Amino acid sequence: MATVRALKMHGGVARENLGEENVKAVAAGCVNLTRHLENIRSFGLPVVVAVNRFSADSDAEMAAVRDAAAACGVAAIDADHWSQGGAGAEQLAFEVARVADSGTADFCTTYADDLPLWDKIQAVAARLYRADEVIADQKTRNHIRDLQESGFGNLPVCIAKTQYSFSTDPDLKGAPAGHVLPVREVRLSAGAGFVVVVCGDIMTMPGLPRVPSANHIRLGARGEVEGLF
Repeated sequence: MATVRALKMHGGVARENLGEENVKAVAAGCVNLTRHLENIRSFGLPVVVAVNRFSADSDAEMAAVRDAAAACGVAAIDADHWSQGGAGAEQLAFEVARVADSGTADFCTTYADDLPLWDKIQAVAARLYRADEVIADQKTRNHIRDLQESGFGNLPVCIAKTQYSFSTDPDLKGAPAGHVLPVREVRLSAGAGFVVVVCGDIMTMPGLPRVPSANHIRLGARGEVEGLF
């Protein structure tokens, strides 16, 4: 899933200006989309891009996203279900079904289960984030070693970091490479079956509002849901 607004931000547009048409910025920001497509394909999976359309997105901006995806051999489908309901997602549904039934998937993982935990972290950092180096203080390295020696080395790693960048710096947009991935701590989620690797300045549980949005959602006199927006 992609949005014109997010790609404009990756193309250098400030948050307060995302509502203004800027085809050039969308095209520049599509390097981020291209990186995501490369990553998904590294798992041996076919991919479809759903472009979640906002009311302010222009036809030219949407076309720029489709062109960038097409250059990677991928279809980008306008997803307009917010305003059009099911009809706005019909074309997307058919394309996803076609790709799912195409028989082209050849799934593979980024690393083998028996790879040591530290090597798994490095594999994700290098192959998916394009980082040159993974760093951690001695306390964190000792914790990873203890987990490895305690029989948890076969578990996959779940990287927790900012969602705004391939790096741990939320302001480093686009498709950065050659950066450093700092591991702050690791947490064992034995029941879930993975090791959480916390990188950079990130909260693993998002804060909740003082007044939940659910307080404003209700059924109106005509039986319609109100208060969602």
